Formats: sequence, C-alpha cells, structure tokens
Amino acid sequence: MNAIYDTVGIGWRPELAAGILDHHARIDLVEVIADDFFGEPRRVRALKTLSAQVPIALHGVGLGLASASAVETWRIERMAHLVESISPLFWSEHLAFVRADGIEIGHLAAPPRSDATVDGAAENLLRASRIVGVKPFMENIATLIEPPGSALDEASWISKILSASDCDLLLDLHNVFANGLNHGYDPKEFLRQIPAGRIRAIHIAGGKLISAPDGTQRVLDDHLHDVPDPVFDLLEEAAALSLNPLSVILERDGSYPSMESLLAEVSQARQALARGRTRRAERVEVPG
Repeated sequence: MNAIYDTVGIGWRPELAAGILDHHARIDLVEVIADDFFGEPRRVRALKTLSAQVPIALHGVGLGLASASAVETWRIERMAHLVESISPLFWSEHLAFVRADGIEIGHLAAPPRSDATVDGAAENLLRASRIVGVKPFMENIATLIEPPGSALDEASWISKILSASDCDLLLDLHNVFANGLNHGYDPKEFLRQIPAGRIRAIHIAGGKLISAPDGTQRVLDDHLHDVPDPVFDLLEEAAALSLNPLSVILERDGSYPSMESLLAEVSQARQALARGRTRRAERVEVPG
C-alpha cells in the first residue's frame, strides 16, 4: 500500500503571526480567513509574501452557500479574485447561510435540512465552482439545536449536497463531536455515514460545555479551548477511513496559549493521523 502524506497546520490569526513565522518549519500550512482580505490590496500583497514561506489555504465565512436562495455573483467574484491572486492549496466555505432576505444575521446558521436546501446549495456551489475556477471544500457546522423544518439527517444532507455539486468535504471534527453530544448521536457512526472519499481537509478545535434551558449540557464550538481527546480520537478514525491525503488545520480564535502548546497539539494531530493510517494499512493488507 502506498504511503499517504498528510499535512498539519494552524489557522492564521494576527495574535499567532509571530509564533507561526518563527516556527513555520514545524507547520505544513496555514489557513487564512479569506474575507479579511477582500478589497484590501496591501493585505493581499502581504499574503503573497507569506505564501512564499508557508503554503496557504483560504477559508471563507461570508458566502452563505448552503441556502435555497442564490448567492450574489459579486460575492463569489471577490473570492475568485483572491484565489487567482494567491493560488492557495484549496479554498473552503461552510454548509451554512449567513443572510436572509438581504439581512445579515452575523453568524453561521444551519438551514433546514431538506431537499430544497440540498438543491439550493448545489446550485450555489456549481456557480461558485464555475466562477472561481476551483471547487470549494465545504465544512459541516456545529448547532446547539436541530434546524427547524428538517426532513433529512445531517449525514444524508451533507452527502446529498456533496454528490450533487461534486464538491469535497472539509470535515470539522469538533463540530462532529459537539453535534454528537448536542443531538444524541455517535460521532464515529456519523463518520461512517458520510462519504470517506470526499474528505479532503479537517478542522480540529476545542469548545466548552454550557447549560441549556432544559438543564442538559451542550457543547459550544467557541475555538477558545484546547482540543479535547475525543476530537483526536475522531481524527484517528477519519484517517483510518479515508484514502485521501488530509490537510488538518488547528483552529484557535482566542484565549491563546503559548506557541509551544499549539505546536504540541499539532504533534498530537500527527500522531492521531499516524495511528489511523496504521489501522487502515493493517485492515487493507491482510494476507490472502
């Protein structure tokens, strides 16, 4: 069985910039928030300089592609211009909507999981792929409650969108962990239900437990905490399932620890990937 070369990196944040640059030899890639560079030519030039030191992936947060409504062409064109300027390893967005009737809601929201939103998301993704010239990887999001009006389970909804749009998946494992606890399903079973051949990139992060009004516990995906052990377990599981090279990004959006602490999590991710790849190799290479 041929070796699979996975990569592990960190999400670029201004507070982490110095540490990332000082230790870029220990990081395979960085992921930057694309929206921060729209209409900012000076920042784009700086990003090009950064790309000469470490490979870059672009991550969008404002397109709102998972919607029954068409996304405005000008929004997609901004991403297209940035992708053309930077030539990233890949670009990604979320399976979410961010506006309704032209009103910005200020966060990523899950639409009803229905055939209508499957069709709308697929149409938006096909348009985005055509305009940008590169298909995006699409990320699953965390939800505290199930989206009202849903007729499909999350795994089926995601699988249908990926199939209809021929796009691949940025699998956020903390979101899988959070949704498993929040909605009462087995995260590892969820991984077995989605198409492993579509998994191309992975996010890992940490969140916190909060109390819901009914007294139950929920996981809030706030990216302010260390990656919990169950997420590393899910990373091992994903590596055991997928034949694709995986690009893993550690996300941290605040309460920043030392760079050495973050690099230790990068190392843990590499170890989890190696364990999963070993499991897959042992399963595939059974003597006949």
